Amino acid sequence: MRVLIVDDEPSIRRTTRVAVESSGHTASEAANAAKAVKAAEEEGFDAVFLDLKLGNDDGLEVLGRLMKVRPAPAVILFTAYANIATAVEAMRRGAFDFIPKPFTPDQIRTVLAKVAKAHALELRVQALESDLASGAPPVDLESAEPAMLRALQIAFRAAETPANILILGASGTGKSVLAREIHKRSARRDAAFVTVNCPSLSRELLESELFGHAKGSFTGAFAETAGKVAAADGGTLFLDEIGELPLEIQPKLLRLLQEREYERVGEALPRRADVRVVAASNRDLAAEAKASRFREDLFYRLNVIAISLPGLRERPADLKRLAEGARRYFAMRAGKGQIAFSQSVSGAFASYSWPGNLRELRNVIERAVILAPGDTIELADLPEEFSVASEPTLAVGARVTLDKLEAEHIRRIVASSRSLDEAARTLGIDPATLYRKRAKLGLL
Repeated sequence: MRVLIVDDEPSIRRTTRVAVESSGHTASEAANAAKAVKAAEEEGFDAVFLDLKLGNDDGLEVLGRLMKVRPAPAVILFTAYANIATAVEAMRRGAFDFIPKPFTPDQIRTVLAKVAKAHALELRVQALESDLASGAPPVDLESAEPAMLRALQIAFRAAETPANILILGASGTGKSVLAREIHKRSARRDAAFVTVNCPSLSRELLESELFGHAKGSFTGAFAETAGKVAAADGGTLFLDEIGELPLEIQPKLLRLLQEREYERVGEALPRRADVRVVAASNRDLAAEAKASRFREDLFYRLNVIAISLPGLRERPADLKRLAEGARRYFAMRAGKGQIAFSQSVSGAFASYSWPGNLRELRNVIERAVILAPGDTIELADLPEEFSVASEPTLAVGARVTLDKLEAEHIRRIVASSRSLDEAARTLGIDPATLYRKRAKLGLL
């Protein structure tokens, strides 16, 4: 954490700084109220040690000003004039804790541990609120398919270790769900689970989101930002679709994995973070590394434990149970508890290739539950491609477009292959061409 020490006595600042830095945190100092408030507003701190008797300034008044900074730091007051009334008033105004002088280094370390724990709990609450707001069905981590059972066994066994984990699988196979479950089953379960979606931002913004940035480091950087690595300290950092991570950022991630060190954008100060990395990709990272589109040393560092999630098409024994679970969930939300699948819908589900996997299954069922006019979901309530999939005429020589025929052929080959590299070999094209075709046909 970043800690600010505010006291008009240099010896107190020095003693506190030693205790703070010996706990693995970074410390800054301020000798008066004006400097303290300015530093808090411009730099941002996780915690502030504030002397209640600060020269001519009133520590309680300074506390009020610090509590207006966003995000507000945890303010710990210490003073030689400790009494119950002052402590109660300080807590009422938002102080995190209260330490009387003289204090010991252990008291400083103890209160910093409490601040870190409070931050971790806050992040967990935010994650739980995000889960509740996502409107997703309950996680189903059961399977009757050997390939999926094997993947789950590896994941749950590795979860208890500190090893980095790489989850491979097509889009929508449940990689992020499994990553979160790995975190819940690890020794870091009480700390934060932080997600970084690698394809979502430009290189500059992604680097800032990942490692943080200093104020003024680029246009629009009006304040200091800690970054997702700092937020995940002590917990798990989930890098979703890491195959999209720009090559320029990959050496910095490699440094974090090897040395547990990183630097914020626009800053030369090395920072430390204890994070367990779980990464996921829908690409064949071994092929990407061989083609120099992904750093080979980073791939081997991530590939300590590799888990391949099969597509939904490869899990026919699970399809009915997963579909019924999603139907019950969305029916309950929509107030249609009696709604059921017709026989034709069940047949269409079984013959469809599910290129979007579990994500597509849930979306299709949610849509059908909402649109079905009665108590039965019919084929007409599903997207058009399900009517096509249920027709036996989608074959060579049928009166369909080449794009539709090619899309269905690619869907089926990818679904029946163990990896995209294997699917590309079957199709007689290289993985990059397969990726472009899937993107063009809307199969990603």
